[in-house]
Amino acid sequence: MSQDPAHFNRPARPVTVAAIQMACDWNADGNIARAEGLVRKAAAQGAQIILLPELFETPYFCIEQDARHLGLARPVTENRAVLHFTPIARELGVVLPISFFEHAGPAYFNTIAILDADGRNLGVYRKSHIPNGPGYQEKNYFSPGDTGFRVWDTRFGRIGVGICWDQWFPETARVMALMGAELLLFPTAIGTEPPPAVPVNSRDHWQRTQQGHAAANLTPLIAANRYGLERSLQDPKGLYIRFYGSSFIADAMGAKVAEAPAEGDAVLTHRFDLSAIAQLRDNWFVFRDRRPDLYGALGSLDGKRG
Repeated sequence: MSQDPAHFNRPARPVTVAAIQMACDWNADGNIARAEGLVRKAAAQGAQIILLPELFETPYFCIEQDARHLGLARPVTENRAVLHFTPIARELGVVLPISFFEHAGPAYFNTIAILDADGRNLGVYRKSHIPNGPGYQEKNYFSPGDTGFRVWDTRFGRIGVGICWDQWFPETARVMALMGAELLLFPTAIGTEPPPAVPVNSRDHWQRTQQGHAAANLTPLIAANRYGLERSLQDPKGLYIRFYGSSFIADAMGAKVAEAPAEGDAVLTHRFDLSAIAQLRDNWFVFRDRRPDLYGALGSLDGKRG
């Protein structure tokens, strides 16, 4: 009979996560139906927290500057993807973060709603870091998010969710980890740089950056991307992005434990024991040995505040 004190034996807290990879076109109903099919497939494989890609209702309209695309935005209470997946989350008993284009009063945001396993919307997170470059013209559509980073206590664990460009900033992952996130989730729309830029495939850098977040915070990370060639409506022969898929799941040491190919629909799943990961964090001391008193420069843009 074990003589270990009771607190030595933490009960296991298993959770199965999934990353969904899919292509998107201008048939929004078709995209939502395809997403539902992949969500159901993930749930059938035992997934309890299922991540869909960023802005999966349509092609990535931010490829160009066209104010007509603002007509896609809806309040959270009227967005069809959120409304569609609310009863599905409840039916399947799964957590579904749903990315959508939000219209809020005079403002527009790149937003995610967190649907818990009973279908309740636990709240929204609005993308903090808004990119602007060839093919990624997000500042034309989205205001910087005003929610701050957030975490949510879901039926299956506490999750932190960032959105695409947020994932390049270590502060995003660290803040969510400090707030107690047990899993880091990043819905994404990213591909090769479009013309006229010199073609750049950032896939390996993209993955390694996030693997570093997982390792530095000893917290598993799930990244769901779209795939396929998408063209500008204004310049269909000249401006395009080839989204490179490669969705993945990284464990708490930063190792990839599941990865999708560059093309094709995919459902990635992996099972984690959140208790074992918490114990791992307890033995690495990356939070105990932090020195917030030395990090003043992080609160400045020019790095001079100390």
